[in-house]
Amino acid sequence: MESQVRGGTRWKRFAVVMVPSVAATACIGVALAQGALAASFSVSGQSFKVTTKELVGEGFSQYGAIDEGYTADGKKTVHPVAVSAFKSATIKSLCQSVVTPNIPVLGNVSLILRAGDGAQPVEAKNLYIDVADLNADATFTNIDIGVAAKDATKGPGMKGGGEQSNPFGFAQQADKAVLKDVKQTAWATTAGTFKLSGLKMSLSTGVKECY
Repeated sequence: MESQVRGGTRWKRFAVVMVPSVAATACIGVALAQGALAASFSVSGQSFKVTTKELVGEGFSQYGAIDEGYTADGKKTVHPVAVSAFKSATIKSLCQSVVTPNIPVLGNVSLILRAGDGAQPVEAKNLYIDVADLNADATFTNIDIGVAAKDATKGPGMKGGGEQSNPFGFAQQADKAVLKDVKQTAWATTAGTFKLSGLKMSLSTGVKECY
C-alpha cells in the first residue's frame, strides 16, 4: 500500500518531522547503535544545498539525530538533523552547492557539483543524508510512522559508531520512497558507494547555489 494523507498519496512540501526525536536526543546524549557504518565525523561549519529532479530509494528509514561540528570560525557546536537513510537509491539531475564566504581578495566563492543529468542517474548504496530542511513531492510505499528508531528494519539501519541519536526515539520507514523536485539543506552525506555519472564541478566567485 502507499501512504494515505488526506486522501492522497503524495506529501507536498514534505518537511522534517523529527522534532520530538531530536529534542529527546539532546537530553539523552550519545547512544551507540549497531548499523551499516561505523565511521563518524565532525561536520564542517558550512551546510550545503542539494536539488534533484527525482530520487528513488529502496529500503527507506528516517530518524532524528544530533550532528556535532564547528561554526565557520572554529567553535564547537551541534546541529539537529533528520537522518534519511536508503539501502539503495538512484538520483536524477543532482546538484550540490556550497558557498565559502569572505575569502581574502576573492570574497565569496561558490562550488557547484552536478551529476546524473544524462541517461545514467547517480547511484548510491547505504546512503545517509543528515537533513536540516527539505521540500519535495514524496510518495511512500508501505510506510510505518512512529516505529522506534532501532526497530526501523526496512532501511539500512542506524549509522552507529559515534552517532548521537536515541534508538528508542521516533522514526518512520517504508519499502520505497520516491521524492520529486527535491530542495534540501544538509550537513552531511555518507554512503557505502556513491557513483556520480557525468560528474561536473565548477568554482566561481560570488554566491551561486542550486536554489
